[in-house]
Amino acid sequence: MIVEFTISPIGVGESLSKFVAEVIDLVDKSGLPYLLTPMGTIVEGEWDEVMDLIKRCHHRVRELAPRVVTRIYIDDRPGRKGLLEYKTKSVEEKLGRKIRRTHFEAE
Repeated sequence: MIVEFTISPIGVGESLSKFVAEVIDLVDKSGLPYLLTPMGTIVEGEWDEVMDLIKRCHHRVRELAPRVVTRIYIDDRPGRKGLLEYKTKSVEEKLGRKIRRTHFEAE
């Protein structure tokens, strides 16, 4: 399954990059495949390992902020792996070309 999650600390000002860095450090150390986007993080894995990771991330940000809101979006498709890559490649096949991952990449 793949899960997109966003953890939003509240009451900490406008800049959130230090909180994102704390979360991404935990995600990276988990060993699960992931993709950091400007609006959240997408992680692929089994239910228990992904939910445990999100729980640890939420609790880490909660240690740093007076209030935390976590949003979780789940795509649970049994028997499928490699969905982070597959979903993008499927769209590229239909387009007949590669797509840019970010606006920073050259065409």
